[in-house]
Amino acid sequence: MEESIVDQFSTKYASLSGHPHHCVTENDAATKIVELAKELSSKRVAIGELGESLKELVVNGLIDAEIELYCPPFNGEELPAGIDQADLGVSEAAFAVAESGTLVEFATNDAYRLVSTLPRVHLGVVREKTMVRTLKESASPIRTYFEENPENATVTFISGPSRTADIEMKLTLGVHGPEVAHAIVLG
Repeated sequence: MEESIVDQFSTKYASLSGHPHHCVTENDAATKIVELAKELSSKRVAIGELGESLKELVVNGLIDAEIELYCPPFNGEELPAGIDQADLGVSEAAFAVAESGTLVEFATNDAYRLVSTLPRVHLGVVREKTMVRTLKESASPIRTYFEENPENATVTFISGPSRTADIEMKLTLGVHGPEVAHAIVLG
């Protein structure tokens, strides 16, 4: 029997030092995001692209937890420092690639991309219905995205925390981006 796409993604994401979570409803996902923000002792959370109903639940939960929010529309004069001061960045991926444990984010605004790259911890949300099994299957949605956004389009592949082996050939996490990465599969 073939492994489910969620299990395949979760296994691979965890093997890359990421922390996968599965939530059935947006309420569950918002609750998990607030719980993680509290566990991480987050004082400030940057919110990027999120579906409107999920964003409302997350914002309300973080406000109730008395955690400072940094949300769009971002003030260009405060960037990138405003996002860099966040302990946690929360964004929604366009889709995920199960075989590589990769979240794929689309952005036409660099500020949204910074939410997943500047804070020490990134939490990406991906909807189960958007997941693809192989990297080859990701070509079509990426091509469509670039066709629909011919200018200022960025695609970011996120496979767990930032990593490098440049320093004495020893794997180091968090040098060029988040040192901790969580992914919530929603659905």
